[in-house]
Amino acid sequence: MDLLQAYKADDGDDQQMSDHSSPDSSPPRLSIAAKSAAPKVNDTMLSLTVAEAIANKSLTKPLDPTQHVVAFNPTYDQLWAPIQGPAHPYAKDGIAQGMRNHKLGFVENASIEPFVFDEQYNTFYKYGYAADPSASAGYNYVGDLDALKQNDAISVYNIPQHEQKKRKLEKKKEALEKDGGDGEEVDTSEVENPATDAWLLKNRKSPWAGKKDGLQDELSEEQKKYAEEYAKKKGEERDGSKDKGEAVSDKSTFHGKEEKDYQGRSWIAPPKDAKATNDHCYIPKRLVHTWSGHTKGVSAIRFFPKHGHLLLSAGMDNKVKIWDVYNSGKCMRTYMGHSKVVRDISFCNDGTKFLTAGYDKNIKYWDTETGQVISTFSTGKIPYVVKLNPDDDKQNILLAGMSDKKIVQWDMNTGQVTQEYDQHLGAVNTITFVDNNRRFVTSSDDKSLRVWEFGIPVVIKYISEPHMHSMPAISLHPNGNWLAAQSLDNQILIYGTRERFQLNKKKRFAGHIVAGYACQVNFSPDGRFVMSGDGEGKCWFWDWKSCKVFRTLKCHNGVCIGAAWHPLEQSKVATCGWDGLIKYWD
Repeated sequence: MDLLQAYKADDGDDQQMSDHSSPDSSPPRLSIAAKSAAPKVNDTMLSLTVAEAIANKSLTKPLDPTQHVVAFNPTYDQLWAPIQGPAHPYAKDGIAQGMRNHKLGFVENASIEPFVFDEQYNTFYKYGYAADPSASAGYNYVGDLDALKQNDAISVYNIPQHEQKKRKLEKKKEALEKDGGDGEEVDTSEVENPATDAWLLKNRKSPWAGKKDGLQDELSEEQKKYAEEYAKKKGEERDGSKDKGEAVSDKSTFHGKEEKDYQGRSWIAPPKDAKATNDHCYIPKRLVHTWSGHTKGVSAIRFFPKHGHLLLSAGMDNKVKIWDVYNSGKCMRTYMGHSKVVRDISFCNDGTKFLTAGYDKNIKYWDTETGQVISTFSTGKIPYVVKLNPDDDKQNILLAGMSDKKIVQWDMNTGQVTQEYDQHLGAVNTITFVDNNRRFVTSSDDKSLRVWEFGIPVVIKYISEPHMHSMPAISLHPNGNWLAAQSLDNQILIYGTRERFQLNKKKRFAGHIVAGYACQVNFSPDGRFVMSGDGEGKCWFWDWKSCKVFRTLKCHNGVCIGAAWHPLEQSKVATCGWDGLIKYWD
């Protein structure tokens, strides 16, 4: 009973717990303490042993060179232990390629003041030793230790005593020379002794000794010759006037009876009775007139815009002539301003002025009536084609396709080049405005067509196929939807002028021989017929719808280079050839 009472007194808390857990009273139970069969172990000693083992393991374990974070404080031996494992096959010094950040190995960033670095850098290159930046206290040196002892470890910024003395003497001497004084008397024995500072001062020689101060007054003959050539070259590049075009005196001769009639009208004024009757065009059959006046071949012909009462021709005799079409049929005026063959001509919209381009590298803007040259343009390259912007408000804008692959745009009011379209890979042959004159198409010797937005020197459409040939003549259909391009593989190709500029494969005009010649292609004013000259002197006419040959006329001996349909007459056509003749057909 005594034992039970003691148990009850000791375990009162347990009793309360049991009372809470079960409200109904239960008979008291006797609990016996559990015994473990394992031997007793001291927990403190165990924890110390484990910690020591972990520490020893971490001390002996080498660091992984690729890890970026170390979770404990490694020792010096661990940091600089050699990398375990086989040597890297492509690393000579055992450092793997991924470990390198320099061709000699791994370089760590160090924070060193620029002055300290410069001091040690210059000291090393002058004396051969420098302080070791990796040394903690800064007393360790690398390099030539013998020189270090000899110079008492001075740097370039710590000047030794004898050097200071030498510099003082130099400054003093310079000051005396500046003042013009004789200075202190120097001992002659010191001057003659090479070991003294006085001897050094007297015999020192600067790399610039003996050279004159300031600029050289006179140039040698060779230098003068070079300077003249250089100045000449620069001057030509700047103004370009010397190489740009051959200067020729501009002359013009009037061949008519009088420049103004009894009513005071100019000879270039169109006749009042000239009315458009070209609702339905017909193919010409017979020769009605021949104009002969050019002593060499004729390269191009253009009718006077809208009326066609005058015909302008460019000749290989360096002359441009204008002929009467309606009345006398004679030459009205000759324009002489080129020293070489005239390549292209172009009227302005109202016909009062026109452009000529010659192989003398000049482009000239003429007054049709008076024969005066209004302005001359040149880039020093041969212009192959000249065109004015067809818009009435842009008649001062000149475009020229040049032999140096560029299309150059001038403002004729100022005479300045305002734009250069430079994308072609060969000389530019034609310029044709399309899409209400907002765009223009150019062809070149590089066998491609390029479409440009006017004023923007970026190609918006590039047409080039392996089977394409060069297209030296292009004409726009009267409805503005098609381009006829004279291809040098003896055919005329048709391209649409809409957004895509696609080749119309259904329309192809062939039969003539034009390979090697830039024979002009043209349309009848009603768009029903296509015509072209050829290399054998014939003029070919095709039907636009059926693409069949309608008629051929034997026009010239030699090449028939140009053909133009009269703008008003229904069936009148002018042709020109290399035989020097211009013929009018009806």
